[in-house]
Amino acid sequence: MSFPNFIEQALTLADPSWLPVLRSALSDLQRADSAYLSQLENTVFLPEATRLFAAFALPIDRVHYVLIGEGPYPRAESATGFCFMDGAVGDLWSPDPDGGLSKKVNRATSLRNFIKMLLVADGYLTEADTSIAAMSVVARQARLPGADLIQTLPDLQQNLLSQGFLLLNATLVFRPDVAPAKDAKAWQPFLHNILTALHERQAKSESHVVTAVTLVLWGKIAEQLKQISVTELFSQQIAEHPYNLSFICNKTMQSFFRPLRLLQRPTLE
Repeated sequence: MSFPNFIEQALTLADPSWLPVLRSALSDLQRADSAYLSQLENTVFLPEATRLFAAFALPIDRVHYVLIGEGPYPRAESATGFCFMDGAVGDLWSPDPDGGLSKKVNRATSLRNFIKMLLVADGYLTEADTSIAAMSVVARQARLPGADLIQTLPDLQQNLLSQGFLLLNATLVFRPDVAPAKDAKAWQPFLHNILTALHERQAKSESHVVTAVTLVLWGKIAEQLKQISVTELFSQQIAEHPYNLSFICNKTMQSFFRPLRLLQRPTLE
C-alpha cells in the first residue's frame, strides 16, 4: 500500500526495527479511513511532518513501557513527536536563587505536574507542600556542583528512553480545527497494530527472561484505548491527565515511578 510523501519522509526517523510494523499499522489506518492521510497531507498539523514518528527511534526490542498521553502540544516549538517532552523547555531549574522550576517548565502545566509528582515520589517534596518555597529548596540542591538531580528536559527524556519508554499520544497529530478525540479515533487502528506487535514480540521471544510491556495511560482520551481489545493483554497503569493538580498526589503514579528514579543523573560505570 502506498502512502503520501510526508509519511515516507517521517518514517526515516523511525528505527529500522519498527518499519514493517509502522507500515502495517498505517495500512490498517488507511483501510479504516481511506481519506485520512490524504487529508493530513493537505492540512496544517503538529508536530512538523518529519517528526510524526520520532518516538519510534527507540528500537522495538527496548520497549518496556508505552506512555500514552492525549495529543501533541499545540505549539510548533513544543511539539517534538514525544509525548510530554516540550521542545521549548531546556533547563528544568530556575537560575533565580529563590526560584524553583524554570519559567518554561512552569508554563508547561502537564510537564510541571509530572516533575512535581516525581519529586514527591523521590522524597524531595511532600504532598502537603509543593509550593514555590519548597521548590526553591530543591532547586538550590539541584544547582550545586555535582548534584545528583538532572538539569534539563533532554536529560529527563533520555532517562525515560533508557528505561524503555515509548512516548506516544492517543493521536499523533494536533490540528487546531479538529477535536483531539476525533483524531484519536482515527489513530486507533494504528495503535492497535503497534500494541499487537509489542505483544507478539513478547510471545515469540526465545528468552526465558522477558520484561512485560506496561501501558501507562494518562487522561480520558488515552484511557479510551481500553476499547481496543489488545490492551487487555498488557499490565496497565492509569491516571488522570497531568494537567490536573491531583496528578501530583496520585499514589499509584508515585509508586510506579519511584523505583525508576527518573530525576537522577545516570550512574557512570
